[in-house]
Amino acid sequence: METEMRTAAIWQGVISDAEYFGRFARDLQDCTDDFLSSVIAFCMVPYFSLAMHESLQKLEDISPGISSEITSETLAVSARSRHSLKLFEDTQRGINGQISYFRDEIFTAHSEAFLGNTWLPLARPFETDLGLYSYGRRLISTTHAATFHLGFEPRKALAVDSDTYFRETFREYGAFFGSLGADLNDPGPDTFFKSLRYSELSDRDVRARRYYRRVFNGRETPEINATLTTFQALLNFGNLVLTSAIDRQRVDYTDFKIAYLCLYQVLRSLQILLNDGTYGLTDLSAATASSIVNMEAAQTIMKRGAKPFRNTLMHYNLPPSVAMSRVDLSQPFFGLVPIYFPQHDAASFIEMVHQCGTATSAMLDKWGGEH
Repeated sequence: METEMRTAAIWQGVISDAEYFGRFARDLQDCTDDFLSSVIAFCMVPYFSLAMHESLQKLEDISPGISSEITSETLAVSARSRHSLKLFEDTQRGINGQISYFRDEIFTAHSEAFLGNTWLPLARPFETDLGLYSYGRRLISTTHAATFHLGFEPRKALAVDSDTYFRETFREYGAFFGSLGADLNDPGPDTFFKSLRYSELSDRDVRARRYYRRVFNGRETPEINATLTTFQALLNFGNLVLTSAIDRQRVDYTDFKIAYLCLYQVLRSLQILLNDGTYGLTDLSAATASSIVNMEAAQTIMKRGAKPFRNTLMHYNLPPSVAMSRVDLSQPFFGLVPIYFPQHDAASFIEMVHQCGTATSAMLDKWGGEH
C-alpha cells in the first residue's frame, strides 16, 4: 500500500505538470505577438527541463525504457538546464564554478557573437552584447540568463543555425510531455500567459561589461553581479509574471511549484554567498542580502527541517520519512504543508510564500539598481 501511494503521488505530480505545459503551449500558440511569446517561452524553458529530467528519473524506475525515444543530446540539454535552477546550491559548481561559467563561457560567447562586427571602428564602442527584458519595468530575463538556463552550450546556442537546433530539441520535449497527457486542445483553464499584456514587455541592449559594473555589488565584481542579475530576473519572473493571474482560491500545482522553487533557490543562494565571505561583498551588499535571508518568512522557507517539502516539489517523490497516514493526495501538495510548516494550512502558506517573494523581489530590484 505504501509503495502504491508513493507511486500515485509521483504520477499525480508528473501528469499535473505535463497537462499544465500543454495548456501553456496552447495559450502560447494563440498569441499574435511573437516578441511576447518568445521571451516568455524562453523564461519557461528551465521548468520544462526540470519536469522532464526529474520525471524521467522517477518514471524509469516505474516503467524502464521510457527515455529510449529521447536523444542523448536532448537528455544532456535538459539535465544542464534543470541543474541551472540550483544556482549557488549546485554542488558540482558552487559559487566559484558558476562565476567561472559566466566569465569563461557566457560572457565570451556573447562578446564573440555580437562585438567587433561593424566595419566602422568608431562605431564599435556602441556595439552591445547583452539584452535586457522587462515586464512592467521589472527585469525578468537577460540574454545571459537565458543562455545559462537553456542548457545549450553557449556558442552552440548563439550559432547562426541555432534555430534548427532549438526546434528539434524542443520537439522532443513536446513529444515527451504529449506522451504524458499534454494537449494543445486541452479545454482546461487559461495559464498565466493569457493575462499578460503586450505593452508591458520591453527590451534594451547594453554592453555587458559596462552594465555589470553599475549594478549590485559594484565595479569590482562583474561576475558576481551577473549571477545576482540572473537571480533578480528569475525571481521577478516566478513571483511577478507567473503568478500574475493566480486566483488564490484555486491552487495550481505547477504555478506555485515554480514560484516556490524560484524563491527557495534564490534565498538559499544568497545565504550561501553570505556564508562564504570570500567574494568581496560591500557593506551595503552584505546588509541587503542579510536583510533578505533573515526575514521571518525566508527563515521559515529555508529551515532545514522543511527541506523534504522542497524536495517533493523538485523531485516528485514523497519524503522517505513521511508517514503515509498523513498524506492525502486529494489535498494541495498532498497534505504536506502542515507537516513541514505546522503554523500554516495550504492557503496561508501560499500567501506567505507570495509575500516573501514580493518582498525579496523588491529588495533585489533596489539592490540591483539600474535595469
